[in-house]
Amino acid sequence: MKLLVCAMEASSNVHLKELKKYLNDDVKLYGVFDKELGNPLYDLTALAIMGIVDALKKLRFFFKLRDELVKIAASCDKVLLMDSSGFNLPLAKKLRETYPNKEIIYYILPQAWAWKKGRVAKLEKYCSKLCSIIPFEGEMYSDKNKITYVGHPLLDEIHDFKEEISNTNKIAFMPGSRKTEITNLMPIFKELIKKIPNKEYILIIPAKFDDEYIKKIYGDISDFTISKNTHKTLKECEYAFICSGTATLEAALIGTPFTLSYIAKKFDYFIGRMFVKLNYVGLANIFFEKMGKTALHSEFIQETVTLDNLLNDYLNMDKKLFFENSRLLRNYLKNGSSQNVAKIIQN
Repeated sequence: MKLLVCAMEASSNVHLKELKKYLNDDVKLYGVFDKELGNPLYDLTALAIMGIVDALKKLRFFFKLRDELVKIAASCDKVLLMDSSGFNLPLAKKLRETYPNKEIIYYILPQAWAWKKGRVAKLEKYCSKLCSIIPFEGEMYSDKNKITYVGHPLLDEIHDFKEEISNTNKIAFMPGSRKTEITNLMPIFKELIKKIPNKEYILIIPAKFDDEYIKKIYGDISDFTISKNTHKTLKECEYAFICSGTATLEAALIGTPFTLSYIAKKFDYFIGRMFVKLNYVGLANIFFEKMGKTALHSEFIQETVTLDNLLNDYLNMDKKLFFENSRLLRNYLKNGSSQNVAKIIQN
């Protein structure tokens, strides 16, 4: 089988790597993905964009890429689109118009349940099968035969979960992966460790960051032990302070109590609040609300991200309750998604 793949995000390629383990040897990948998974049309580094200005500069390139992928699809049996809805939804439209009978599978769907609900109709129109990683996501779709909850990819990628509450004297700090997130949170984290003495403070840094970039963005981090292994470090730590994002769900699944904090640019936050109508930003809390339960962890956003708030949350959290709820969360998500997606592709 020839499978056209468009996986433009680093996270998508982590999921694709797990998925590939369940694909038969005769399934060959074509298109856009990490070069360690085969021979892509373009290396992912050529697709990295930051901000609107950069995106506009590369607009012509992305139109060219779309047309190239549509052309390659002619000789492929099926299409797999992963995340990146800004590019993949228009690509799905073009593919459907060009090849009305081509099977198009979308895995890691746009979060239409959070905002831009109009994407639901487009996904149903352009795609043949929709692989959902959010248990309640299917409620929004009218064609229940198209959408399937396949499980969550993090349950494929996290291999060790806590079996009991740990007191290891290690605390993890994850200030995010974007420059603004890091520069906003690091000063607070550096003050916070002064209030929590006699601990080992472990700073988890994205593996892609080199030493020069780390020195420039993080400043003096001599008081921290550096780690680039998120899952292993979260399991070893008794607590974590984490920027909003996938890492909060990773910690929740592993069973490591944490505090979520996030400071966005004021304009970005204002726009986000206009369009995203959710009570929580942390995925674990969103899931717990759907389960009819109270929030799993605290969330501090914008001006509420203060030294006192973070410290009080650390001192007062019911860690036993958190640990029990982390098990409920794993049961809610049920299983990993890779094997089920592989079955859908090869069916």
